[in-house]
Amino acid sequence: MTDAGGGTARPGPWDPGLQPERTQLAWRRTVAAVAVGALVSLRVLPPVLGGWAVAASGAGLLAGGALWVAAGRRARSVDRVLRRTDGVLPDGALLLGLVVVVTCGAALAAVAVAVGLRV
Repeated sequence: MTDAGGGTARPGPWDPGLQPERTQLAWRRTVAAVAVGALVSLRVLPPVLGGWAVAASGAGLLAGGALWVAAGRRARSVDRVLRRTDGVLPDGALLLGLVVVVTCGAALAAVAVAVGLRV
C-alpha cells in the first residue's frame, strides 16, 4: 500500500483525509453558535432580567471562548495520538462542557420566558 507521496503508508487508525479538519470546523461552528447565542441574549434579555442579562451574556461569551480553546487543544491532541498510533484519545470532557453551557443557556431562556410572562 502506498500513500500519495509514493511511500509506504503506515498502518494505523489515522486517516490522513479531511475528517479531522471537518471535525475541528464542526466544533468551531458549534462554539460560534454558543457565542452568537450569548450576544443575542444581550439584546433580548435586558428588558426582562435587567443587569443580570449582561452577566449572563458575559458568562456565555467566556464559556464560548473557553470551549474554543479547549476544542483546538483537543483537535491537536487527537491528531498527535492518531499519528503516533499509540496513546490514549481524549475523553468526553469537552462534550460535557458543551452540554453544561447549552443546558445553562436553555435554563436561562426558560427563566426569561417565565419572568416575561408575568410582566
